[in-house]
Parts: sequence; C-alpha cells; structure tokens
Amino acid sequence: MKSKLLQLRQSALTRNSTENPLQIPVPVETYVSIPQPETTIRDYWITLRKRLWTVVAFAVVVLTITTIVTFKTTPIYDAVGRIAINRQSLDALPFKDDASNSAPYEDYTIDMETQVRILHSDNLAMRVISKLGLDKNPSFIQVSKAQAPENDVFKTSPTFDTHLESELIDRFRAGLRVTAVNNTRLIEIHYLSPSPELAADVVNAIVSSYIEQNYQTKFESAMQTSDWLSRQLEDLKLKVETSQEKLIRFQREKGIVGIDDKQNLTTSKLDELSKELDMVEADRIEKQANYELAATGDPELMARSPSEMLGHLRERESTLKQDYVQYKTQFGDGYPKVVELKRQLDQVQGDIKAEVQRMATQIKNEYLAAQQRENMVRARMEAQEREANDLSQNAIEFNILKRDVDTNRQLYEGLLQRLKEASLEAGLRSNNVRIVDSARVPLAPASPDIPRNLGIGLILGLCGGVGLAFLLESLDNTVRTPEQAELSSGLSVVGIVPEFMRANAPRLYPINFGRSPSVPLATRQELIAELRPNSEAAESYRSLRTSILLSSADAPPKVLLVTSPLPQEGKTTTSVNMAIVLAQRGSRVLLVDADLRRPGVHHMFGLDRGDGLSTLLAGTSTLDSALKSYPALPTLSIVPAGPMPPNPAEMLDASKMRSLIAQWREDYDHVIIDTPPTLTVTDPVLLSVAADSIILVIRSGKTTKEALRRASELLLQVNARIMGVVVNGIDLGSPDHYYYYYGAKGAAEYYDNAHITTVVEKN
Repeated sequence: MKSKLLQLRQSALTRNSTENPLQIPVPVETYVSIPQPETTIRDYWITLRKRLWTVVAFAVVVLTITTIVTFKTTPIYDAVGRIAINRQSLDALPFKDDASNSAPYEDYTIDMETQVRILHSDNLAMRVISKLGLDKNPSFIQVSKAQAPENDVFKTSPTFDTHLESELIDRFRAGLRVTAVNNTRLIEIHYLSPSPELAADVVNAIVSSYIEQNYQTKFESAMQTSDWLSRQLEDLKLKVETSQEKLIRFQREKGIVGIDDKQNLTTSKLDELSKELDMVEADRIEKQANYELAATGDPELMARSPSEMLGHLRERESTLKQDYVQYKTQFGDGYPKVVELKRQLDQVQGDIKAEVQRMATQIKNEYLAAQQRENMVRARMEAQEREANDLSQNAIEFNILKRDVDTNRQLYEGLLQRLKEASLEAGLRSNNVRIVDSARVPLAPASPDIPRNLGIGLILGLCGGVGLAFLLESLDNTVRTPEQAELSSGLSVVGIVPEFMRANAPRLYPINFGRSPSVPLATRQELIAELRPNSEAAESYRSLRTSILLSSADAPPKVLLVTSPLPQEGKTTTSVNMAIVLAQRGSRVLLVDADLRRPGVHHMFGLDRGDGLSTLLAGTSTLDSALKSYPALPTLSIVPAGPMPPNPAEMLDASKMRSLIAQWREDYDHVIIDTPPTLTVTDPVLLSVAADSIILVIRSGKTTKEALRRASELLLQVNARIMGVVVNGIDLGSPDHYYYYYGAKGAAEYYDNAHITTVVEKN
C-alpha cells in the first residue's frame, strides 16, 4: 500500500516540470514507502542495546548465585599417581631361546583397558580399605553417611558383611578415577577427597596394593606351573630310562656294536645333497623368472638390477633428444648441429638395443646353466637316496631308538634346568608394573574451581540475560518504531518526534506574556519549536509541517484534528508545536483546545481558563472574548478550552461547533483542533467528520499495538480522513531512527524555501 506522502511526492514531481521555473529538486530520499521489516542481525543488536540493563541484571544475579554456591561448596582435593604397565611374557615361565616367549602382536588398547578395570575392581578396593582402615576413618565415613541414608551400616566391626562392603566400595569408587594416557603405557590414578592427606594415602595404597596383587597373582601362577612341570619330569625320566633299556636290548639282540664311518658319510652326503638341491632349485627359479621377463624385450621388467651401462645410455638418449628437439625447432632439419645430434641419437639408440640384447642373452645363459646344475644335483641326490635305502633295516631301527633316547634325555635335562631356575626367574620377572609418580599431598583443592565456576556463571548469566531480553522483547506489545506503527495501523507515519521532555532536561524560561503569572515557567518547555528552534524536536515538527502541507495534491488541509489512542501520549504538545511551526512560515493559524475534560493548551501558553471554547459553545461569551493572541507569533491565535462543562460530547456534537469550524475555515489558513484520546471518549470521533485530516499521535514505548489499531478502526468506521500517525517520544540516538530524522530534516529545509511556499499557496 502506497502512502499518501508518496502519492503527493509523485504529484509534486509532475507539477515541478511546469510550475517550478527555478527547477528546485524535490528530495527523493525524504519520501519513501517503508518496506516490510525483516529480522536482521542489526535488529538483534538493537534489542540487546535496549534491554542492556536486563541482561546485566540477570548476569549479575546468576553470577552472585554461582559465587555463593561456589564458596559454600566443600573443597575437594585431587591426588594423582602414575604407573607404567610394561609388556610381559605370555608364558608363566620365561624359557630361554623359546620363540613363543615373545609375543609377535599385542593389543595395546585391550591390555591397558584390562589394567584399568583391575584398578577399579572390588577386590583391590577392599584391599585398600582394609590396609588404610577406611572403615574407621572419620572423614571417609562422614562423607559416606552424608550420601547414604541413616542406618547402622557404618558401625565398625571386625568383619564386613555384604551390605557394609557394598557401601564402602561405592563410597570408595565415588572418589576414584583411573584413566589410561593415550598412546602411552601410563595409567593415571586420581582420588578425590575433602582431606588432602587421605587422598594421597589412598592413591599410594592403591598403587602398592595393585603391585602386590599383580606380583602375587603371577608368582602363584608360576609356582603352579612349576609344580605341574615337576610331575611331568618324573614321567619323562621314566621314559628316558625305558628308551635306553630298549636300545641296549636291541644292540644285544642284533649284535650291533656301533655305526661305521661309511654309513655316517652316506647320511651326511644325503643331507648335504638335499640342502644343495634346495639351493640350486631356488637359483633356477630365480634365473627362470629373469629369463621370462627378459623374453618380453623390456629390460626394465627384469628381476635383477638394471645394467649401469644401460642407465648411462638412457640418460645420454634423453639428453640428446632434448638437444635435438631444441635445435630442430630453432634451426630446422638441415642445420649441421641438428644432423650431428640425429646421428648421435641413432647411435645411442642402437647401443641401447645391443645392450638389451646382450643382457637378454646373458640371462638366458644363466638360466640354462642353472637348469643344468639342478638336473645334475637331482641325479646325484637320487643316487645317494638309493644308496641310503640300501642300509640295513637294523641300522635304521637302531638310529630310531638312539634318537628317541637322545631326545628324551635332552628334554629331561632342559626341563630339569628350567625347573631349578623357575622360582628365581618367576620372582624376578613376574612384576611388569613400575611406579612413575607417587601421589603427593595436594596443596590446592581441585574443586570448586572458582575462576572456572565464575566464568561459567558469567557466561550462563549473559546467555540467560540475552534470552530473557529477547523474551521480554517478544512479549512487548507497545509500538516503538515507525515500522511497527505502520504495520499495526495500516497508516503512514507522517512524522516522528524525539523525546525532549525528560526529568533531567534543562528548564526553559521564556518570556511571560502576562496572561497567567501563576503558571510555572518550567511547564512551558513543551513550546520547543519556538524556544529552541535549532533542536532536534523543533526540526521534527518542521518535518511534520512539511508532511501536512504536501499531504494533498490540490491544497494543504485547513482543519486538522489531532488526537491519540490513550492519554499522556503527547497529542497536546504536538498540536501546540504544529501550530507554532505553521505560524512561523507566515500562515494564519488557529489552535483550538477541544479537550474539554483535561485541557492543557492554556497551561503551555500561560493563559487563564476564563472564556474559551466551552463558554463559546454555551453562548455565554463571544468569539472575540474567547479568542486569544500570542504576542511572540502574531499569526497564531488560540481558543482555550475554558471552564469544564457538564456535557462535553453533546456540546462538541452540536451545530454551533460545526458553524464555528466553518467560520474558522474561512478566516484562517490552518485550524488545529486538539481533542481528547479516541479510546476514552467519543469527542474526537464526533469532530472527525468536520475535519479535513486527522493526525493520530502515539508515544513510542507506551502506546500498545492493539490501542493504535483500535483507534484507527474507530476513526475509519465514520469515514474519517486520517492523514497518518505521528510517533512521539522516540529516542533518536538509536540507529533505528537516525535515517528518519535526517530524512525529515532535509524535507523541512527544502520546503521552507520561498518558491515551494508559493507553489503550495497557489494550490
């Protein structure tokens, strides 16, 4: 919906080309239609600035509560100790020269997690409780009782029942924290307690008990293995004796005294040939692979180191190719240097082919030689096997028995030696836990962390304050900006007036014109358009004057009715200053105080309440006696409200009032009628039908959206011609209103020039 200001601006632009010989440009930036507002980061920032003290107060409250809770919290001390878990043998006994003794792979994560769980075990917890006598420790039991219901479970006794053990273990675990340090074999043990000495004692007791338990467990396991091994040695000893008896019996039965040198030589040769066959077969396989790769013709695929000469030839070829291409590009094919490079390149390529062929021939010869050698060794091996098979069956059986005896004897002697070393070695190597750092008595409590808690409290307070600020903003139903006024009422904003009547504002002392000496001069600060013409508020009223004069395409409205939705919204101040700024440009202006219930115009001008509008309508006075002049502005006339009548609405709705308005319309250029609030009485609705335009005044931050909407609906129901809304009491220091102020200021300065005044008067 286009505003009336925009329509008038378009009309003024049309007239400008025909009626403006000076071609004074109409400031386009002054009259704009306000777009629909979109929430931006700037809107959030404005909300935070407006609700700054809400955010600060909420943050202070939260910070205060956090501080009180922090300083009332019992200090908790954190003692920490560190141990290292080294790798250990997988076997119970560390046999020498045993390949299975060293684990090729170990899951580090599972190993460390297992040790952490052991440190959290109930068995270890009860060991520490019994070792330190925590069941009799007052501080330990006191904290436990504070967490548990009142009962007799913590009464000390020589033995612990199940319920007591459960309570003690739960309390013990409440302060215990065991963590494995990432990418290391270190484990940190923390214990939290109100007593720093107790915290350190518990950590050290946990470490010592864990080491003792670890040592005891592994030592007992080693001893159990040693006992089992002792029983196995008895059986093995019996087997050795039995095998020796069988060997001696066999020698006696077969008449075998010993094994001759020939048989030993045959067996030795057979072993050597077997090893040699494996070697030559592997060599033949390697040579065959090289030969098959060489058959492809690509020397780079050979399974051997490339020839050094071939490498040099490749480098020479690459260099010649680069030079050849370079010279050929610069000088062409016939250049002597190019011909020489071509000849050298062909020669190098020929050498490369020859070297490749030579390498292939060499690899082939090596393969054939390896194949021939394998065949020869295989033939010798087969002959030696036949010779070995010819050995007598008695010798074979004898060797079997002898080997059995030797094997049993060696195993028996080895196990006997390990059994003697078992106890000592198990004791020395069973413990793989090393203390890195013993726990020390902490000097400062770990909690509460005062800086952290205060920081968190401050952050939470600020975040909560911001949330509260946005919540209050969403619940705020008052009109604060011109955009909100337009959206709520559907009317255009014709002016904005900054807040200038504050409690700490400087008092203005104008000249007293002798009308009412008893009126305090301090109340006349509402006449800011006259007393402080260079102020922002005076500039805003001049901007409003511009909007009024340009509100109609034919001629400016003569009878202006000023009202507001509710009381105390600045309608009387707006009416007075509108009359002043219109009179300052030379127009004949009549200001009528039609608020017969709570008049205020006479206070502002220092007039008495003798004759006025009420006496004029009642017929007890004449127009000349009711009409007051203002010496500071000769073109300004005032009709005060007069004494309060018993029936204001009936008097204003009478034909006498319509006749007066018709007469004033002929005698004055502008008639400004100040009326009561629309939502409290019907007076402004009754007078609106006789007015050319109606200005609805609201106060920023006080007038609700519902009140503004309802007031505009009441006036529109009687077909009142509402010019627009004046937003009063705006803080121009806010970035939201900076644009409006300077846009309005530019319009006022433009409109005040003589040529535009002539155009308006002509219309």
